[in-house]
Amino acid sequence: MQTTKTINKDQRIFGALTDKVSDYGQLVKFKLNITVVFSAVMAYMIAFEGTAPWIGVIVLGLGGFLVTAAANTLNQVLERDYDKLMKRTENRPLATGRMSVSEAVIVAGVTCLLGTALLSMFNAWTGLLGMISMVLYAFVYTPMKRISPTAVAIGAVPGALPLMIGCVAAQGGMTTLAVVLFGLQFLWQFPHFWAIAWMGDADYKNAGFNLLPSKDATLDSSVGGQSMIYALCLIPVGILPYWLGVTGITSAIIVTIASIAYTGFSWNLYKKCTREAALKLMFSSFFWLPIVLFALYFDKL
Repeated sequence: MQTTKTINKDQRIFGALTDKVSDYGQLVKFKLNITVVFSAVMAYMIAFEGTAPWIGVIVLGLGGFLVTAAANTLNQVLERDYDKLMKRTENRPLATGRMSVSEAVIVAGVTCLLGTALLSMFNAWTGLLGMISMVLYAFVYTPMKRISPTAVAIGAVPGALPLMIGCVAAQGGMTTLAVVLFGLQFLWQFPHFWAIAWMGDADYKNAGFNLLPSKDATLDSSVGGQSMIYALCLIPVGILPYWLGVTGITSAIIVTIASIAYTGFSWNLYKKCTREAALKLMFSSFFWLPIVLFALYFDKL
């Protein structure tokens, strides 16, 4: 009997621990966070002259993860009441009350300090850019989402800073390549995010978020049209690493082909204005970024 009680107690403790880990994973948006770390690390490896040291990759990845965790946590603290109104976010720990605001703020403070300290080990620029990214995302982009669709442009800045941070960490300061890599991810985000916003438009509207450049995406082709313009701009920007002498012609060709395909999916949304077209554009965006970053890395000169 005592053994059974002990087992049950251990199961409850393990279950509570598992639930807590899951809540923290949702709080820092673990999956999204990993994509941010991926971008920063790839930029670091692309920009580093020769083979990037693993210790640098680890420090950059951990620092980027912690700073992004702080930004995502503060985002949920500020939006906890609005998260309750959307199906995609109603089960978040702050929205349900499973976690207190004070606990989340402590998490944000600790991860911010540790992450900034790790990024600053490379140089002052990386620490500063990490802090700027967190502030813009949490305190400018987050409240702007309920005011104007320009929030997407504002959010694209911290969204693109990981590539710049990775490049600056490798090269020791702000360089032309850092600006080019920033530009690539900045432009890529518009079709990517608008496709996601198109898919969840009704849910976003329940919380009062204004994220699309049109009031009724199903009747207005401007979402696809503007996505197409940003996708087209990726072609000349994607050729710049070759023009700078950082990569070879092979990556320039791959980036061009990928961007043409990305433009094609945007054009499809422009012509059809359907959920299926938005879904295809969204999935194409998931492939574009890793294809381009791997192409640039493996084609380093």
